[in-house]
Amino acid sequence: MRSSSTGQYFCWRQAVAPIVVATAAVLAGAAPGVAHAQAVAATEEARMQAPDTFVKMITADVFAAVKADAAIRGGDLVKLNQLVDTKIMPYVNFQRMTASAVGRGWRQATPEQRQRLQAEFKNLLLYTYSGAAAQIRDQTVEYRPVRARPGDTEVVVRTLVRGQGEPIQIDYRLEKANDGWKIYDVNVLGAWLVQTYQSSFAQEVNASGIEGLINKLVERNKQLAARKAG
Repeated sequence: MRSSSTGQYFCWRQAVAPIVVATAAVLAGAAPGVAHAQAVAATEEARMQAPDTFVKMITADVFAAVKADAAIRGGDLVKLNQLVDTKIMPYVNFQRMTASAVGRGWRQATPEQRQRLQAEFKNLLLYTYSGAAAQIRDQTVEYRPVRARPGDTEVVVRTLVRGQGEPIQIDYRLEKANDGWKIYDVNVLGAWLVQTYQSSFAQEVNASGIEGLINKLVERNKQLAARKAG
């Protein structure tokens, strides 16, 4: 699955993955023992505070964790999958993300089909962006002022990642849940992750239904897995 814009697709592969797939990334921290517990507590506290505080905590953990783990930087899919399942998914509304990417077809899907769509969409993101974690080096992150009222339950946190070359714009869409903030979309250089897939997903659903989209995702993931293995 590719974005309708080759330029946008390139940006997502080369720029978004260090933040998106590793994204909120070691939201609970990566250090063992006491350090791990402290990281968990700090992130949980941040989630209940301002949205930009939450994103700052996430970003610091992401950079520290990826730099400390050569296997993740090398694209180890087993370790990356473990990281996503244990450290990212609890803090991302992935159901909303998948439903938005699938669009109107989501309402046609059975509960079992929705679970399969989420699983295959997650695998697609893992396979597509896993190698880009190696690009994390000594970047710094600049946070823009949050434009939100105190009672807002959905906000956008805007950042600029500075390193070699031009700064990379990365924005986060967050929603306020009962247990704190959760991420449901990420934007890199003007391309929101959900929108990147909406058009191709809608075309597949229109052509062959929800099962057709699931089968297409399974096929694509098998191709990407074989390419990684090769």
